[in-house]
Amino acid sequence: MARLVVKAVGLENKVIELKLGSNVIGRSPDSDFQISHPTVSTLHCQLILSENGVRVRDLESTNGSFLDGAPFREDSLQPGQTLRLGDIDLLVENIDCHVAIPKFANTELPAPPVVSREGEMLCPRHPFSAVTFQCTACKEVMCGTCVHRLRRKGSKNVLLLCPICSHAVKLIGQADKPKKRGLFARVGETVKLKLTRTMNVDK
Repeated sequence: MARLVVKAVGLENKVIELKLGSNVIGRSPDSDFQISHPTVSTLHCQLILSENGVRVRDLESTNGSFLDGAPFREDSLQPGQTLRLGDIDLLVENIDCHVAIPKFANTELPAPPVVSREGEMLCPRHPFSAVTFQCTACKEVMCGTCVHRLRRKGSKNVLLLCPICSHAVKLIGQADKPKKRGLFARVGETVKLKLTRTMNVDK
């Protein structure tokens, strides 16, 4: 990042490393970079670091701001220049701005499933177990060991959940089971069947 080095008696080699955005230099402890010197104003100047470089703005300081000896209200900094705040000189070492995008290693997603010689799909997490479940949401496949089981309080039903996204999982290769028919429905079908057979015999 951009750096300025203080060149003043008692403050030798004090380094100011600018952060991205606004940086206020002043005598106040509330400023981003405090320089405790009587010629430096409470809030003396503002340096704005961006990908386009560093802009410096005087904040109506008492003793003024100077760039290579020339007073200014607002200007751009270049490496090698001297920024003077009151009686304090700051050498502009560089004005680099590195905006790094952090890299995240994705350790959550398992390796793709492996197919055995027999044509059986193996679990990505348990390579000796066959895949038996699939998530209804993220489509992740898994064996029975991977499935999270949750029983609600006061209920006999057990929820089978995906270890990745916590959505419901289902058995692979099983069609939806038909709904169980009630007693009256089965009796009605039996009676209907008997009536049909009787009518066919009468004919």
